[in-house]
Amino acid sequence: MSSERELTLYRNGSVYSTADPLASAMLVDGGTVAWVGGEQAATSIAGPDVRVVDLDGAVVTPGFVDSHVHIADTGLVLRSLDLSTARSATELLDAVARAASATPGVVLGHGWDESGWAERALPSAAELDRAASGREVLLTRVDVHSALVSPALAAAAGIDGPGGARAAGWDGGPLATREALAAVRAAARPSDPHDVRALHRAALERAASRGYVALVEQAAPQIAGVDDLRLLLGGGGADDGGAVPQVMAYWGQLVGSADEARTVLDSLGVPVLGLAGDLNIDGSIGSRSALLSADYADAPGHRGTAYLDAEQVGRHLAACSELRVQGGFHVIGDGGLALALEGLRRADELVGASAVRAAGHRLEHVEMASGAAIAELAAHAVTVSAQPLFDAAWGGDGRLYAERLGMRREGMNPFASFASAGVPLCFGSDAPVCDQNPWASVAACLGHSTPTERISARAAFIGHSRAGWRAVRHADPLMGQLVPGAPASFAVWEVDELMVQVADERVQAWSTDPRARTPLLPALDTENRPRCLATVHRGTSLYSAEGFASHAGRVS
Repeated sequence: MSSERELTLYRNGSVYSTADPLASAMLVDGGTVAWVGGEQAATSIAGPDVRVVDLDGAVVTPGFVDSHVHIADTGLVLRSLDLSTARSATELLDAVARAASATPGVVLGHGWDESGWAERALPSAAELDRAASGREVLLTRVDVHSALVSPALAAAAGIDGPGGARAAGWDGGPLATREALAAVRAAARPSDPHDVRALHRAALERAASRGYVALVEQAAPQIAGVDDLRLLLGGGGADDGGAVPQVMAYWGQLVGSADEARTVLDSLGVPVLGLAGDLNIDGSIGSRSALLSADYADAPGHRGTAYLDAEQVGRHLAACSELRVQGGFHVIGDGGLALALEGLRRADELVGASAVRAAGHRLEHVEMASGAAIAELAAHAVTVSAQPLFDAAWGGDGRLYAERLGMRREGMNPFASFASAGVPLCFGSDAPVCDQNPWASVAACLGHSTPTERISARAAFIGHSRAGWRAVRHADPLMGQLVPGAPASFAVWEVDELMVQVADERVQAWSTDPRARTPLLPALDTENRPRCLATVHRGTSLYSAEGFASHAGRVS
């Protein structure tokens, strides 16, 4: 490589920077932000040795971090049948029949949601078999906590065992959950490393085109397995083409002691952030497997499923705390959160509260949390990794959460309450559950279905960027910012206009005044959302839209 470093000046736009909230230009030296400022200074910097990129009014922001994603599954969904528009079992079956007649192999589909159907009845196993002409079929629900499975795939996956024994989560019908779901998903997914790498690359390239510079993979044995994790972190997602977003990962495997935790971490063969992520305490609200403290409103006598108990949770967190690595769990219902909090108390008893706090544990989702529970999370220094698009998709009157929970849906996903209590908060998509659309996710924070839980666009943007790095305890405190000395990790956006957007409209009159020196973000109340023109991570180009002169790459 050349010993010279490339200087690139981005100018004639807007730069989101706390160093200079009115900045219109940024100088990148190799992989580092060297300067941000105004046009007059930019003119003096421009010279024969400086490559100049005319932003033409575009805005440069720190790159996004997706704090909760499943990369192989996202790649698989990109090549699967889209069932999100199906409005009945008949429409779903028709789509399966068309796919079965047009493509070989397993018929894969994703995104059905019967809560939006006029008739809620799911197709029978026999109907699914007929539609697919006997083919193997796997159709994951939008929350990926249940799936419709054809008899052929059930047989291939071995969930109907000898002597009538069946895997947990399957009763012989079309619907599979829990262990049965893990088995059919494993049977249906590609196993050839080349195919798996192709899934990774498709998902990572798409994320780069959406302005993401980093993704946090929530890996677990029951999701894609350790071989997938090794391919992903071992370079399998990036060795067939250009640069892709940085991947960091958690491994969701339960342990009962520090020695067991150390053994598991050593056996992986690749570095992970901790034993956390989709290690499930409970399931999902859509599949009625999230653990509640009271019955589901639309299923009297049913409160969901506890996959772990408080003793297991406590020992796992204690073990991780002893090793000073992050532990954590998937938890959605208030009953599930009660188990998590009891587990934190038991971990305190086993290794001491200071050790538990120092480990920086995290919980994924945490959709139902009382004020007392939130205060306890803050006391334990637990980070919450949440998904704003859950509320956008299912919150509000007359929608899924109201149907499943009644009035208990009020105050779900309590972002403002978490922030005011001092609970560290970061945001992700949970792709493929929700689309990787970062600005829609920021907008979901602004337009939360519970007005008192809305947060400003700036707070939401930080949760989608800088906070994502802090949540994984990244060593560089400047990561996720555009200030001198910070890594050059950013995205360029075509926007309609820039403004300050806050949860309380009374604030906007003064905060948009230039004297307030508040950095501006793209307006999200317009018909056209920001379009990504380029994505750069540590000075290396990950994505460039056609016609945009992006940074060609890092030279060191």
